[in-house]
Amino acid sequence: MEDNLSVMRQQIRQSVRQLRQQLSPEQQQLAAKKIVQHTLSHPKIAQAQHIALFLSFDGEIHTQPLIDALWQQGKKVYLPVLHPFNPHHLLFLNYAPTTQLVKNRFNIDEPPLDVTQVRPINQLDVMMIPLVAFDEQGQRLGMGGGFYDRTLANWQQKGFYPIGLAHDCQRVTALPVAHWDIPLPEIITPQKIWHW
Repeated sequence: MEDNLSVMRQQIRQSVRQLRQQLSPEQQQLAAKKIVQHTLSHPKIAQAQHIALFLSFDGEIHTQPLIDALWQQGKKVYLPVLHPFNPHHLLFLNYAPTTQLVKNRFNIDEPPLDVTQVRPINQLDVMMIPLVAFDEQGQRLGMGGGFYDRTLANWQQKGFYPIGLAHDCQRVTALPVAHWDIPLPEIITPQKIWHW
């Protein structure tokens, strides 16, 4: 059963990632612009001072325009960094316009590890979450490493509010759910804000 679930999830990842990668630069640009509009008008973002985000990879929504807009509003932005000795866990480090990024083992840009720049997750206000696919119940399917599933576990007790960011083409009717999956309360796409 587990194997069957794993195969189904992998097939969804593959097909949705393909859809995402086929978006033209113009479509990506328009999607990023709409995401900025939706996000900046969101009450949780308006009240937030410390926001975790992510840098786009593999056809994800382009987040740099949103990051720039948050900086212009004087908000602090944090990016995920692979934890150096706690496998499959993330740290969140301050990301400023002057931050020099380095590639991690997945070839994704992240701030260099500096303990003075780490923000404990219970001191983040909002965490914008990447995803490969989502369904109409708010279930999220990630890349498969479990990094965000671990970060999201018991998020209500940790103090931050998670919001997924995705292209509209990443929505599927229903995802095959594993016991470790954490549904999101909201997902922002270029066309709408989904609430559960």
